[in-house]
Amino acid sequence: MALILFWLLGVVWGSNFIYMKWASEYINAQQIVLLRVVFGFLPVLLYALFKRELKTAHIKHAGHFFVMALIATVVYYYGFVKGASLLPSGIAGVLSGAIPIFAFLIAMLVLPEEKATWRRVIGIATGFVGIVLIANPFSSDVASTNLEGVFYMVVGSLSVGVSFIYAKKFISPLAIPGAALTTYQLGFALVILLFFTDLNGIEGIFESTHVALGAIIGLGILGTGLAYLIYYYLIEQLGAVAASSVTYIPPVVALAIGVLLVGEAIKLTDYLAVCLIFIGVILVNSKQKSHNK
Repeated sequence: MALILFWLLGVVWGSNFIYMKWASEYINAQQIVLLRVVFGFLPVLLYALFKRELKTAHIKHAGHFFVMALIATVVYYYGFVKGASLLPSGIAGVLSGAIPIFAFLIAMLVLPEEKATWRRVIGIATGFVGIVLIANPFSSDVASTNLEGVFYMVVGSLSVGVSFIYAKKFISPLAIPGAALTTYQLGFALVILLFFTDLNGIEGIFESTHVALGAIIGLGILGTGLAYLIYYYLIEQLGAVAASSVTYIPPVVALAIGVLLVGEAIKLTDYLAVCLIFIGVILVNSKQKSHNK
């Protein structure tokens, strides 16, 4: 069951990018993020209530939940939605594969126990070369540059990378169950989004049934709510290191959907960039895994 759910989670997360791309043609990025959080929050809340993991004693940590809601949900999701709206969905998915590189770069700067080795430095540099290739900033053809889209993907990746470090320093020591943490994180994110999101025109998503279902079911219920529950289940069954390796699957799935199912045009340099980003992630994580053992 754990193995089946492992691959299912990779496919679900990988399909998120095409849903974001489709939805961006009907409503704005903030509205997409709001829908995703609303329909992701509901199943997680019900599950946490069923497990009786929500405690009034957790209220004293509300400040930490607010920070996680901001950096691990609001900014992270918004950056990815904006990036997916400006880039081919497959390329956006590929860039999401660089999250471990950003996470380690930040960890290396702020956590004394995370040492900079030559292998890790080369991994970070290799991954960034891949990102630059996709951004194509030196092209004389302005239409071929992807700077804005790559910028938003980098912002989203940096934000979630910061959240990993913040969670390690401030959230993990609290020993709060995963379903409860996710409920608080998405709940606070929902409040933030409701406060700042202009709802005018959000009903435009229902102009297309398959786009609406993609946003509500694909992004929200499956890609956020169920995905979080599966991820925490995998951590319990396989361990944190093995569970985290699921992040290798979504970029491949997103690229396959973009090329094979949607017919997106992907350049040869983009494929090279994919390889460089994957090599960078492997180099960054290989030393870390052996160290954890």
